[in-house]
Amino acid sequence: MSFDPYIHFQGNCAAAMEFYADLFGGELSMMRYGEMPVEERQGPLSEAGAKRIMHASLVIGNRSLMASDWPEGAEGGPQASVSISHAEPTRAKARAIYDALSEDAREVMMPFGDTFFADGFGMLRDRFGTAWMIMGPVKM
Repeated sequence: MSFDPYIHFQGNCAAAMEFYADLFGGELSMMRYGEMPVEERQGPLSEAGAKRIMHASLVIGNRSLMASDWPEGAEGGPQASVSISHAEPTRAKARAIYDALSEDAREVMMPFGDTFFADGFGMLRDRFGTAWMIMGPVKM
């Protein structure tokens, strides 16, 4: 059994997932609300609402990072109480990922540095609102 995170955005899911795919690699697939069959829709979609992401999946190996935009008009902030944890085998690779995610970050909770449990560790909330814990290599 595994757990794979499913995160939500408020209209910028495509940009976030494309950024994550460029950063981490993997295979990205996305489906927009406008691709939903008309008979399955809850009502009419605006042009902007049709462009929102209904489901995205970034598959790396046997794991996935999944995401969607909230439907147009639905309330919901991005990842208010969740962090995505990611470990790398080298400090240099972990630092490079942390640095890329920190560009225009909304918040740096912990700058990248030495810890007792990893050679490098840092926490931040990226420009899309996703909270990340980046580490490598792990000592435990």
